[in-house]
Amino acid sequence: IQTPKNKNSLKARTKTTTRRQEVAGIRSKFPNKVPVIIERYEREKFLPPLDKTKFLVPHELTMTQFVTVIRKRMALLPSQAFYLLINNSGLPSMSLTMAQVYKDHQDEDGFLYMTYASQEMFGRRAAPRSASVC
Repeated sequence: IQTPKNKNSLKARTKTTTRRQEVAGIRSKFPNKVPVIIERYEREKFLPPLDKTKFLVPHELTMTQFVTVIRKRMALLPSQAFYLLINNSGLPSMSLTMAQVYKDHQDEDGFLYMTYASQEMFGRRAAPRSASVC
């Protein structure tokens, strides 16, 4: 079991059984939606916080479409780039549907966890192989 690094994250604040129960309720009411948690990287200084962290995303939405939704919610300029990491490790192909991403990367509690950050979190300009610029 991985312990979240961010003490303010949903995982750190909420028990696994509570999160599992929440996902079970969500999945029974909305079987065609993916329960996603998106949190800002704890040391992020440049990107604005999102107004919420929990999202219900349609299965058929692609990662590209989802990134567009997140960019609009943050009101980013076209010139502003950000990284969207799944389970703090990387981002699959932007052409995958959310259902495919969920199938491959859902947490043991049933949520799909994503973290967003500006490239400065890595301390260099080049993107690491495990991350994608969105």
